[in-house]
Amino acid sequence: MLDKTLSLGFKDILSLDVILFVIKIGFVSIFSWSMVLYFYWSDIVYIISSYFDFIPWDWLKTTGASLITLLVGHTFITITVSILTSIYSEPLLKRLALKRYGREAINSPSIITSLIISIKATFWFLVLFIIFLPTIFIPAIGQVILLYLYSILLKEPTIYDVGTLFIEDKNILKQKSNGTRTLSMFASLFNYIPILNIFAPIYAQILFLHHILNDNRYNA
Repeated sequence: MLDKTLSLGFKDILSLDVILFVIKIGFVSIFSWSMVLYFYWSDIVYIISSYFDFIPWDWLKTTGASLITLLVGHTFITITVSILTSIYSEPLLKRLALKRYGREAINSPSIITSLIISIKATFWFLVLFIIFLPTIFIPAIGQVILLYLYSILLKEPTIYDVGTLFIEDKNILKQKSNGTRTLSMFASLFNYIPILNIFAPIYAQILFLHHILNDNRYNA
């Protein structure tokens, strides 16, 4: 089941509709945060480097602060893409469901609720990101931790945004949501590749859509 879901999701992520959607969302996010980094780079690096006063070499403090600033910028681009995808992906998901399964949506997620869920996910992501930041630079272990943290951004918003479209029964939605962490972590792999990280949120939603609808036992 998982391999079929991943296969279908990969085909959809390469479709023109999805690519155009991602480009629009990605452009807004990347441009916005690039401007912030451009105008406030020195200030951000200075603030971050102040936390490394224990390092006696200024060049090392500045280099480390610059790398962390880039990571922070990348992270906020990822967060912004996740929130915008959650808000604007509904028409795209409906078209994919109709194209692949001939299924019409039975409901529509509330933008306010979707935004609240995305903000909560972002809050917990940032809290845990700050706590585990030192471990992120540990080879292998750090990458697994970061992958899990990125999945936090995607899991709950994906369940609500996609599940609400096709499932009314909360028990069925809860049952179908059991594998969402795994799907979110697969989608989060995009976050390790600059620029392609803008595909992660919509890929998670597409995977969950196939997870829901590509099941003969499914009943709305």
